[in-house]
Amino acid sequence: MSIYEEIYPPIETILDMEPEELAPVILKHLSVSGMQNFNMHNFTIGTDQNFVSWAGQDNLLREKILKRFIVAWRWLERELFIAPQPGNIDWTFITPRGQEILDSQDFETYRKGELLPSDGLDPILVRKVKQAFIRGDYDTAIFQAFKEVEIRVRNKTNLSNSDIGVSLMRKAFSPTDGILTDQEAAPGEKVARMELFTGAIGTFKNPSSHRDVELLDPKEAADIIHTSNQLLRIIDSIS
Repeated sequence: MSIYEEIYPPIETILDMEPEELAPVILKHLSVSGMQNFNMHNFTIGTDQNFVSWAGQDNLLREKILKRFIVAWRWLERELFIAPQPGNIDWTFITPRGQEILDSQDFETYRKGELLPSDGLDPILVRKVKQAFIRGDYDTAIFQAFKEVEIRVRNKTNLSNSDIGVSLMRKAFSPTDGILTDQEAAPGEKVARMELFTGAIGTFKNPSSHRDVELLDPKEAADIIHTSNQLLRIIDSIS
């Protein structure tokens, strides 16, 4: 089994991965290759026989994969997981920060970005939430996600900044006079919509507002953030 088959996810997954999702896999590749110094040109030239066997004979597909590798390499540089060699900036080494990630296996946390793909995620969540999620800071990611729900509701209703949390949701989606309530919906549906938003804010945002929430499961965190994403879709659909 080649290093590509052993380390990398399926090619179709790679083509859908963000740089921060793919970068930790490349860092592991560099680490287990046995080399002390690395060269991006050599790494992404695409002539290695193991790479060709793994990626297939389609030149266009291989080019797409290599472009992903290059962008992920740049991400590793930006995060200071790798850096240019003194005196020869064409060659790269794994920094102490990068080695610390590898030694602690924290790179697995970064790979969890696959659980929260950018495609289909609200742009604000991609910008403000996804990085915290990838770092494993699930408490912050969830808080920011539902804070955006609160902001979006307040902007849509022009309610006061003093209206926050559950009370804001009850006012905005009140079955009787809520600004965001569909008055043509059945009475039970109006109540259900209000309780959906109040329940989500009360369950997922409010605890993080008052204390540290020890959430360790990335799958659970991703599911919660996807809930906020759906709430944002509902808000945006209201004319």
